[in-house]
Amino acid sequence: MALINRMSRLFTADVHAVLDRLEEPEILLRQAIREMEEALAQSEQQVAKLEQEAVMLTERQRKIDALLEELGQQLDVSFAAGNEDLTRRLIKRKLETERLAAHVAERRTVCSKALSEARNKIDEQGEHLDVMRQKAELLSASTRGGAIGDGWGRSEFVVGDDEVEVAYLREQQRRAKS
Repeated sequence: MALINRMSRLFTADVHAVLDRLEEPEILLRQAIREMEEALAQSEQQVAKLEQEAVMLTERQRKIDALLEELGQQLDVSFAAGNEDLTRRLIKRKLETERLAAHVAERRTVCSKALSEARNKIDEQGEHLDVMRQKAELLSASTRGGAIGDGWGRSEFVVGDDEVEVAYLREQQRRAKS
């Protein structure tokens, strides 16, 4: 029984090794980059729609404010004339317009929040895409450079944000002393 298990593991390992060789990492990485670019483009379209909606809501809010101002003036005239029926209708219109204004303000808040989140998502996707492009460049350079074991495809060449920050602070200190 142990012999069969060992043979099974050996066969499985060989199959995995063959599959690893068939899957070309450079092609898979390029496909992942294309998919990330498509996702980024979709996110940018979403941001454009949200920005357009924000502009529309701002314009609508401006029109509602102007209408409220006009209704206020009409109410002043109606009260001065002592026309109670007209005053009641104008008050009803003003209340309806105020409710509409509250609804538009709520939609603007929701839209603004969604826009902020979508922009943050785009920033994250852009950073991730840049990292993937750097990895693809390194992988491409390592495959063009010759031997696989020459060390050019290592991830140690990718610089992290923390390293950039430390180098920036050191450079800033060095320049302050000069």
